Amino acid sequence: MRNRKINTYYKYKKISYQPPCSICCVLTKPPASNHNHSNYVYKDNWFDHLAINHLSQSIQATTGLRNNKSGYEGFVEAARVVYVNFNSTHQVNLVVEALQRAFPKPILSLLKMLLPQSKWAREYCAAFTRVFFAWLVGPCEVKESEFNGRRENNVVHIKKCRFLEETNCVGMCTNLCKMSSQLFIKDTLGMPVNMVPNFDDMSCEMIFGQDPPPLDTDPAFIQPCYKLCKLSNKHLRDCNRQVMKKDVEIS
Repeated sequence: MRNRKINTYYKYKKISYQPPCSICCVLTKPPASNHNHSNYVYKDNWFDHLAINHLSQSIQATTGLRNNKSGYEGFVEAARVVYVNFNSTHQVNLVVEALQRAFPKPILSLLKMLLPQSKWAREYCAAFTRVFFAWLVGPCEVKESEFNGRRENNVVHIKKCRFLEETNCVGMCTNLCKMSSQLFIKDTLGMPVNMVPNFDDMSCEMIFGQDPPPLDTDPAFIQPCYKLCKLSNKHLRDCNRQVMKKDVEIS
């Protein structure tokens, strides 16, 4: 009887001194800094594919540098080729030339004649951009702003720019999109437009009728590039190289 009690004692004693179980796994969320990740799935229709490929081919024809990719991927690749192989001045001029090649000159001349500076023209440009250029920049909406003391629907708010999200490069945004679009629209339509990108959430606003600020005071040109930029290691300088006004000329 005594031996049985002793065995029972050591049995429970042994169990009581077993080490506690340790948890070695941790649940984490994806890093918020990965701007290149998107939950939005683009479902391009036939018109979107047609427009994307047409602009992509226009850029490739202008530079003389071709790629074998199709769709938006091919368009982005054509833009990357421009950015990697040419300096900032040529980047802007080449994209402007490609846009001029993409849109027939008679149509642009007619639009310039029919759209003199007016509230109707500014609102028309905003509405036209929202409807026909979502394939390029992603979902957008027309917003109201104050212009010369009156309220107008002259602002296009791009919720999250498709081009910026795909390229993940501030310099490609400012040189190939912002500068080129502002110059092209002003030169062909006579309509000043100020593009104001927000690099924190990748949104952007196109303000029709508003002249952009001088380059040396434009906040977009002092913004450092994303840490995850795929092209930053291909340049000796920062991706967002400032384009000086005296160096930019429309060819």
